[in-house]
Amino acid sequence: MKLVLASQSPSRRMLLERAGVNPLLRPAEIDEEALIRALPHSSPADTVATLARAKAEKIAGDFPTDVTVGGDSMLLLGGTLQGKPHTVEATIARWKAQRGRTAELLTGHAVHYRGQWYSDTVATTIHFGQVSDADIEAYAFSGEPLECAGAFTLEALGSWFIDSIDGDATSVIGLSMPLLRRALYQFGLDVSSFWD
Repeated sequence: MKLVLASQSPSRRMLLERAGVNPLLRPAEIDEEALIRALPHSSPADTVATLARAKAEKIAGDFPTDVTVGGDSMLLLGGTLQGKPHTVEATIARWKAQRGRTAELLTGHAVHYRGQWYSDTVATTIHFGQVSDADIEAYAFSGEPLECAGAFTLEALGSWFIDSIDGDATSVIGLSMPLLRRALYQFGLDVSSFWD
């Protein structure tokens, strides 16, 4: 039995590998913007959970006897969900808006095994530091935050700019290991059976 990761996130892969799992990587391509537009009345938590499930559903049929994991993260700042900034300019604007503020990073999870689903969203509070304009620009030009929810990483350069978090650090990195453990247990599986 394998653990199939329906994601191209290097952070999610890193979390699993450091936890002893060598995941089978099958990134799922979905039109996230179209799916979000189709959910105009969904709560932020339901939106990220729906995105995670759409990714897992796209892959799970190819691996019916394995565990498939989908995930998606977005930052909830001032009542507005924000995804990946994609550009240097958008990253700079995001950081100027979020520095010194508090936001919630929402990470949706969808785990599939033999026709069963375990889905949930983990919310972690992020306290952004008062970051200088020069550091915001340097961070944006590093390229690191361009494809990250909330325009930051907790495990790399972005760690300089996060004062603290309240909640699950692994969820902020991209995949809640405690949630994944609970999902596996619900399916009657042991975490250790996936260790290399």
